[in-house]
Amino acid sequence: MSTKKIVRTTLALPDDLLAATDRAVQEGKARSRNEFVAIALRHELAALKRTEIDAAFALMSDDEQYKSVAVAIANDFSSADWEALKLSEA
Repeated sequence: MSTKKIVRTTLALPDDLLAATDRAVQEGKARSRNEFVAIALRHELAALKRTEIDAAFALMSDDEQYKSVAVAIANDFSSADWEALKLSEA
C-alpha cells in the first residue's frame, strides 16, 4: 500500500469560495477544507487531461494515415462484428 506525501501550502481564496467550501464540508461532502480542495483539484486536473485527450483525437480526424489504418482495422473486424451482432440478437 502506498502513502501519498502531504505538503502544506497556503491558498488565498475569494470569500464566497471559502464560504461555499465551508458549507460543503458542513453538509458532509468532504471531511475538511483540505479534503474538499484536494477533491476539487483532482476533478479539475482530470478535466484538463480529458481536454488534452480530446484535442489529440481531434487531430487524428485530419490525419490521413491514421484514418486509413482505422478503416483497415474496421474492415478486418467487420465479419466478427456482424457475427457478434447476430449472436446478441439470438
